[in-house]
Amino acid sequence: MIKVKPRGSESVQQLLKRFKRLCQREGLTRDMKRNSYYEKPSDRRRRKSRKSARRASEAE
Repeated sequence: MIKVKPRGSESVQQLLKRFKRLCQREGLTRDMKRNSYYEKPSDRRRRKSRKSARRASEAE
């Protein structure tokens, strides 16, 4: 859960910008976009295998 407390005389725009940045860093926006539409189980498996293959190649 992401919590943002205002710092001193921080404006609402600055607070919102900081909140969005934290959400992006946590990967929350990516998860929301991924869950906004139905993904077939076969597509999900394919995406996960590609991701793991990419990680394995980066580790070498």
